[in-house]
Amino acid sequence: MRKLKITELNRLTPEAFKASQKIPLIVVLDHVRSMHNVGSVFRTSDAFRVEAVYLCGITARPPHAEIHKTALGAEDTVAWRYWADTPEAVAFLKKEGYTVCAVEQAEGSMMLDAGLPLAKGGKYAVILGNEVKGVQQAVVDSCDMCMELPQYGTKHSLNVSVAAGIVIWDFFKLLR
Repeated sequence: MRKLKITELNRLTPEAFKASQKIPLIVVLDHVRSMHNVGSVFRTSDAFRVEAVYLCGITARPPHAEIHKTALGAEDTVAWRYWADTPEAVAFLKKEGYTVCAVEQAEGSMMLDAGLPLAKGGKYAVILGNEVKGVQQAVVDSCDMCMELPQYGTKHSLNVSVAAGIVIWDFFKLLR
């Protein structure tokens, strides 16, 4: 096997990406502290053509060198919007017809490996929370559902950008 050169990857230009069809998924970051995590979510969202990223509360916003370090320019291709208050973002998404899902360990949460009950033609938003406190309880209360990533080791959580990658990939497989 031979590794491909970057010129052989046939990647979209930023302009073609912006004009391309996206999956009907918005990723919401609820008070995410690490700019590296924010940049990573932008990069993964670019890879799987996520509709937009919503940055809420203390979550940093582009342009910023620390976000760019991991986003590698995806912060310029993926649509994004800032909300000072995550519950306001959730209310807006619901009004726009999105099914809103918190990625959180909660009573009655659905395990991701059980399969997502996505409706054909539906629009979705997933909320990922702060690295220490997770998704705010008030936000969980306003969501349509919670999903949980099954874990079989000794730790009780994953890095938020890792969790985002797993969740985005699962939605991509079902929505593309």
